[in-house]
Amino acid sequence: MPTNQRIVLASRPKGLPTAQNFRLEEVSIPAAPEGGFVVRNHWLSLDPYMRGRMDAAKSYAKSVDIGAVMEGGTVGEVIASRHEKFNVGDFVTGRFGWQHYSASDGTSATKVDATAAPLSAYLGVLGMPGVTAWIGLLDIGQPKAGETVVVSAASGAVGGVVGQIAKIHGARTVGIAGGKEKCDYIVKELGFDACIDHKSDDLYEALEAACPKGIDVYFENVGGRIMDTVLALMNPFSRMPVCGLVSQYNAATSDDVYGLKNIRSVLTNRIKMQGFIVSDRMELWRPARADLTKWLADGKLRYRESVVAGLDAAPEALIGLLQGRNFGKQLVKLI
Repeated sequence: MPTNQRIVLASRPKGLPTAQNFRLEEVSIPAAPEGGFVVRNHWLSLDPYMRGRMDAAKSYAKSVDIGAVMEGGTVGEVIASRHEKFNVGDFVTGRFGWQHYSASDGTSATKVDATAAPLSAYLGVLGMPGVTAWIGLLDIGQPKAGETVVVSAASGAVGGVVGQIAKIHGARTVGIAGGKEKCDYIVKELGFDACIDHKSDDLYEALEAACPKGIDVYFENVGGRIMDTVLALMNPFSRMPVCGLVSQYNAATSDDVYGLKNIRSVLTNRIKMQGFIVSDRMELWRPARADLTKWLADGKLRYRESVVAGLDAAPEALIGLLQGRNFGKQLVKLI
């Protein structure tokens, strides 16, 4: 009889996670619950927020319990159903976790069209990362034509979409990424006006040269030194949607947390700095997905994926993601 492989949280990490923080288990495939269904997952999404879920600290979402299946979004096919709206053969996305088979009551599950785009796209450009980019940039950042938009982690699943949406809205767009290969991709394939290598010693000077009129919108994914540098170049009444602070997620002690030196700029430049969680704005998902789907079909959005094969490869892939080793959307191919 086939079994369900799943990865659970074995222990809480201190600093950067290690393979020992995860455990691969084999259990029985779940049965469809009353009013629910079973999905066979084809793709698993790996995202920076997962690092926070591994900690016991209070946050905007519940931590993963020790011994519980790791939190994560997937896309897959319904293989058994007792649900009136989800039928066998439907493809769905949901928070189904790091496992091959998942039972669901349908809450937060969404049908997707497997003929309109590759299934993996529903975990990236057409999924949570794409919607995050849309909501953060357009609802909070509100870029205007001719303004300068800067985005960190610009080659990632969220950052790459942010910059392209900014270009669609007529803004000058500058990315920040690690290394020449990523910067070349951001400019030559995604169409940004410029990209700055954050590994360079002259980050401030390079960013200042790329933003001669200052910075009107900064989409924050990284935090730390990069945020500090950008703060020194932001214009009066500029906006900063804060989506992530990945450079700080693996801080083992308070001494490892970067202390901002230019925070005074928030006051003197009257900067609107707003953190956001994409699940807080569910009413915006439908218009966001409509725009993203149209832009993708029209060839206005491009994306890249980093793919590893097999559930057992997920822990190392997440560790690599947290160190910036991924290029584009990080995915695990399960089938």
